[in-house]
Amino acid sequence: MITSSADNLDIIIDDSPEERVFENSLRPAKFDDFVGQQGLKDNLHIVIEAAKGRQENLEHVLLYGPPGLGKTTLALIIAREIKANLKTTSGPAIERAGDLAALLTNLEEGDVLFIDEIHRLNKVVEEILYPAMEDGFLDIVIGKGPGARSVRMDLPKFTLIGATTRIGMISAPLRDRFGLTYHLDYYEPEDLKQIIERAATIIKTEIDAEASHALAERSRFTPRIANRLLKRVRDFAQVKGHDTITPDIVHESLEMLGIDELGLDRHDRKLLEIIQHKFGGGPVGLSTLAAATGEEQDTITDVHEPFLLRQGLIMRTPKGRELTDLGRKHIGIEQQQKTIF
Repeated sequence: MITSSADNLDIIIDDSPEERVFENSLRPAKFDDFVGQQGLKDNLHIVIEAAKGRQENLEHVLLYGPPGLGKTTLALIIAREIKANLKTTSGPAIERAGDLAALLTNLEEGDVLFIDEIHRLNKVVEEILYPAMEDGFLDIVIGKGPGARSVRMDLPKFTLIGATTRIGMISAPLRDRFGLTYHLDYYEPEDLKQIIERAATIIKTEIDAEASHALAERSRFTPRIANRLLKRVRDFAQVKGHDTITPDIVHESLEMLGIDELGLDRHDRKLLEIIQHKFGGGPVGLSTLAAATGEEQDTITDVHEPFLLRQGLIMRTPKGRELTDLGRKHIGIEQQQKTIF
């Protein structure tokens, strides 16, 4: 059995400049090239065409769902569809009211402002955004103390696109100011197979149909992970001297990365094993589980838990996380393999 100390969690949440360049090269530029999320695309197409027909600005759009499903890509496509300039930022980057004011006052008529991780805007900044979204003006306070005065500035008409992985953390007043709210769901393996084959063509890599299906099955229902795993498998095939990625190459390379047949990495399996062996299968609270695994609570809830829940390996109860029968069975299979090899 091939073993490796490779930390696959880095593959899943890697946000290095190199990975961003790689991902940007694979981004679809139009709806026809965007695989999956068909209902969302159909709805967006209708509202965009209607707005263009009335020569009106598109309403503000909120996109939410797990990371890696295409929220940023959709923002880029929307801007292209309405022939608008796109200004991009993120919630954590807007630290002060002045940062937001600078962004808004530099917008031109019809521009699209994309704020990723919009749930991380602080309260003061968020409140300045309300009148900008709703009424098209910006209130700026000049000076401090008794001499402070408020100046109102008119803003050009613009469309705000917000993206979040945690819609529950967005305040109701901000959420209500979005006219269009769309949820991105996890992808089916057949859609991921198409995404992998499209990406392989772009990066000039040969992959056969069975191999792309095998890779899709282990991609955690997420296009970003599918593309990153394709990159790792391509590297493995190149070093081993193979011109075409086959199912055997996919199996061997992902085994080396510690990714099993369900797409679980060693961190996922460690989490399942700790729930079973330290806490008798659960229930166990999130903070206790984070302390026992050495993971941040946000990493468990954002990276591991959604996938494990979708696979039916764990369940959330009022008392905490519990393993399901499938989860126990999967651990048993893993232990048998370790014993055999």
